[in-house]
Amino acid sequence: MKTVVPSPQAGRDQLRHRLHPTGLDIVDVSSEARRLDDFDGHRRVLDVHDASTGLYGFIAIHDITLGPALGGCRMVPYASRAAAITDALRLSRGMTFKAALAGLELGGGKAVLIGNPRTDKTEGLFRSLGAAVDRLGGEYYTGEDAGTSVREIDWVAKETSYVIGTSANGGDPAELTALGVFEGIRAALWHRTGSDQLSGATVAVQGVGHVGYALCQQLTEAGAGLVISDIVGENLSRAVTEFGADVMPPDQIHRAAVDVFAPCALGGVLDDATIPELRCAVVVGSANNQLAREEHGEVLMRRGILFAPDYVANSGGLISVGLGLFGEDPKGEVVREKVRRIGATLTEIFERADEQDAAPSHVADQVAAQRIAARRRQRHRVA
Repeated sequence: MKTVVPSPQAGRDQLRHRLHPTGLDIVDVSSEARRLDDFDGHRRVLDVHDASTGLYGFIAIHDITLGPALGGCRMVPYASRAAAITDALRLSRGMTFKAALAGLELGGGKAVLIGNPRTDKTEGLFRSLGAAVDRLGGEYYTGEDAGTSVREIDWVAKETSYVIGTSANGGDPAELTALGVFEGIRAALWHRTGSDQLSGATVAVQGVGHVGYALCQQLTEAGAGLVISDIVGENLSRAVTEFGADVMPPDQIHRAAVDVFAPCALGGVLDDATIPELRCAVVVGSANNQLAREEHGEVLMRRGILFAPDYVANSGGLISVGLGLFGEDPKGEVVREKVRRIGATLTEIFERADEQDAAPSHVADQVAAQRIAARRRQRHRVA
């Protein structure tokens, strides 16, 4: 049975009503965001604030051509307001392209909260976020991301039905995100070396939290050796104990002489300083926005390192919660089979990149944009 996704039209006018009984303020700051390099034609950017609960963050809605915007909520102690908005812009755009390449009837959005995820998470704060999401009337669905968990999303769900990945609906999709990255690693190795076998290969995993840990499990079962890093001591201890992994500092692990470098923490790790120091054949990980700038995809290509566009490789979680929104079992075989096809999608991108002598990151952007443009033209003809 197919779930009916509420129309995003309902509730849009409610944005004009800024005062909420709990003290919630929602302010459209699109004009401020438009001055930033990463604005990229976003539909809207909203400042969400509730002094009574400590909520302070932003919701960025990039595009809803294919369907309602979907993207998780992350909590990070951003250094500045501009840094938080920039992250929201980059992440929401990535969600638009991720959904397009995954063949999902969804658009892209993201919520980012300014705060310390170890000390600042309270039920009141996340219920205020839920009230903000609910005010959008279905234009944006949220779920967990870096710095948040199923517990917080369950709090959000007390205030809105526009939420995915709750304990009642699939929970944490980390294992499926990891499965997509695993298939991406196999596809990248096949394209670069002619073999997708991981037995005897070595993978450097930067970040062994939820997704990184699940990826380490799958890699170990396939016979790969591991080098790992994490800023959280208990994450490292668990992975060393369970997988016999070697350890390197987070700011050094990109230098490891390995077959695969898998960034699975925060983004921006591939930049002018780190790319010349890479000693791997391929880069495939779950972190969002791994390229510090778009041109770093070209830099990797010139170095002979195959980069799997992150929003393709890490789309397993979106596929899980996205299909769950439309009535599929978020962890069932239909979902798993679609996640396994991530490897085939990457292979198509790699082959097109070779034909065009272009970076895979550029080709992935191109394909996603074409799919969205085609839908717009189709709607225009119908209208």
